Amino acid sequence: MTGGEIVDGTLGGMVAAHAQRRGEAVAVHYEGRAISFRELDEMPRRAAGALRGFGIGPGDRVALWLPNSPAYLALWIGCARLGAVTVAINTRFRAVEVADILERSGARILAMWPGFRAIDFLSILAGIDAAALDRLERLIVYDEGEPAPEVAPAIQHLPRHSFDEVMASAPLDLDAARPEMGVNTFTTSGTTSKPKFVLHSHAGLTRHANEVAVSFGYAGAEGSMLSVMPLCGVFGFNMATAGLAAGIPLVLMNAFDAEYAVELMTRHDVRHMHGTDDMIDGILRCTRDDAILRRISGVGYAVFNAELADIPARALDRGLTLVGLYGMSEVQALFARQDPTAPTAERWPGGGYLTSPEGRCRTRDPDSGEILPHGEQGELELAGPSLMAGYYGNPAATAEAITDDGFMRTGDLGYTTADNHFVYLARMGDVLRLGGFLVSPAEIESHLQTHPRVAGAQVVGADTGHGIRPVGFVMTEPGAPFDEAALIEHCRAGLARFKVPIRIAPVAEFPTTKSANGFKIQRVRLREMAEALTRDDARAAGGG
Repeated sequence: MTGGEIVDGTLGGMVAAHAQRRGEAVAVHYEGRAISFRELDEMPRRAAGALRGFGIGPGDRVALWLPNSPAYLALWIGCARLGAVTVAINTRFRAVEVADILERSGARILAMWPGFRAIDFLSILAGIDAAALDRLERLIVYDEGEPAPEVAPAIQHLPRHSFDEVMASAPLDLDAARPEMGVNTFTTSGTTSKPKFVLHSHAGLTRHANEVAVSFGYAGAEGSMLSVMPLCGVFGFNMATAGLAAGIPLVLMNAFDAEYAVELMTRHDVRHMHGTDDMIDGILRCTRDDAILRRISGVGYAVFNAELADIPARALDRGLTLVGLYGMSEVQALFARQDPTAPTAERWPGGGYLTSPEGRCRTRDPDSGEILPHGEQGELELAGPSLMAGYYGNPAATAEAITDDGFMRTGDLGYTTADNHFVYLARMGDVLRLGGFLVSPAEIESHLQTHPRVAGAQVVGADTGHGIRPVGFVMTEPGAPFDEAALIEHCRAGLARFKVPIRIAPVAEFPTTKSANGFKIQRVRLREMAEALTRDDARAAGGG
C-alpha cells in the first residue's frame, strides 16, 4: 500500500488491508510489546464479537474513557466494524464532565482503566448523578496488572467485563460498516457552554488519514511514529490514523514522560512525531544526542504555553525543525501544515498548505459578510473531505456552523495567501478591534515577551466604556521585579499607539482549562480579570 490509495473507506477495512499485505510486520509498539498488523486486525474482530454479544449494533454509542493503549485501538476499530460510534472522553475529565457526556451521548457501554496513574476512576464514576447513567448498561475494564480500586455501591449494579474477557471472544469477521456511517465522536473544548459532539464518518476519517500520509511524506517512509498525543482528541487520533494508513509502526505512550519518550525514540527509530510546545521542550531538555532530533523532519507543533515562545528557535539550534499546523475537531487535525523547507518566519505560524488536494480556504469579513481577497484578515472558512458529518444530536448548531456551499465557519481569525494556503492568527472571540482595525492579541503578546523581564504574556480586550482597549497579563522571569510603567513604555516604543495596553498586571500563572491535548489558556477568565481591573480604575478615578 502506498498510503495514497484509499483501500476500503472504512476503518476496519483499512486495517484489514494492511493485515493481508504486511502480516507479521510491527504495527504498534507498546510497553515492550510488539503488535503485528495481523494482531491489530484480529483484536478488533474479537472486540466486535464481544460487543455484538452485548447487543451493540449500527448507530449505538460506546464511550472510551481510556488513555492511549492497545485496548483503545481494539475497542475503537471493533466498534467501527459493527457500525457503532465511539465517544471519546478525556481521561482528565471528572464527574461533572463525564456525566454530561454519558447522558447526552446515550452511550450504552463505557470502557475505562480504573487504576490508570493511580486515579480512582471508579469513584469518579460513582459520584455521577444516577440519571446520567440511565442509558449505561455495562463497563469494560482494562488494567495492566495493578490492583483494581474498590467498586462503589452506586455502580455495583453495572455488569463489568475485563478487557481480557473481551479479547477471549470469538473473532467476528462481519464488517457491518459503510463509508457514510458515523464512527467517531469528539467533544469540542468550549469553556462557556456544554461541549458539542463532533461526529465524523468512516469515509471522512479514512480519506483524511490517507491524504495526511501522502502530504506529510509518511507513505513508504522509514522508522516509527511517536504517538503520545491522546487518542481521545483529534490531534492524537489523526496522527495515529495517518500512521496506520501509511503502515508506519506506532510507538504508543499512555502518558507523556520526556525521559521515557527519548528512550522510545532511540529504541524504535522514531522518524515522525508531532506534539505540543511543552512536550517538545521536555524532549529537548532530556536528550543531549542531537542525532535523535535531526532524523525527525517537519515536526508539527501546537502552541499552548506563552512562556515557550522561543521553542522553535531552540529546537532549530538542535537540528529539529518545527512547523506550524492547523486543525480543529470539526475539520480534523493536520488539516494544514506549513512548508518545512520555507524560511523560518513563514514556517512557524499556525495554518499552512491544505493537506487535501480538494481542500479549500477563504476568509470572510465579520461585519459585511463579504468574502475577502488574499492577504486581508477575516474569519477563516474551510472546506474539504475531512469536514465533520455534523454535531451529533444538534442539527441547529450544524446548520449554523456550515455555510450553504459547504464551508466550516471556524471562528478563527486569519488570512489566505493562496487558494490552498492560509495563516492562522487567533480565535475570533479573542480578536480586538482597535483603532478601527482587527488586531490579533498575539502581536501584542509577542512584543511584550521581547522584554527581558517577561517570561510569558497574554492580552485580552476590556470594555472601558469608551471602547475596547487591550489589557495585558504577564508572568515575570524568576526573581525579576514587575514594573507596569516600564512594560507599557516598552509597548509604546514598538507598537502603534492603539495597540498599547492600558493596563498590565502580574500573575503567578495563567488560568487554564482542560482539553484533550493539554491545558489551554482560559481567555474568558482573563477577560473577566481585565474588566475588573478597568472597573477598579474607573471607580478610583471617580472617587467611588
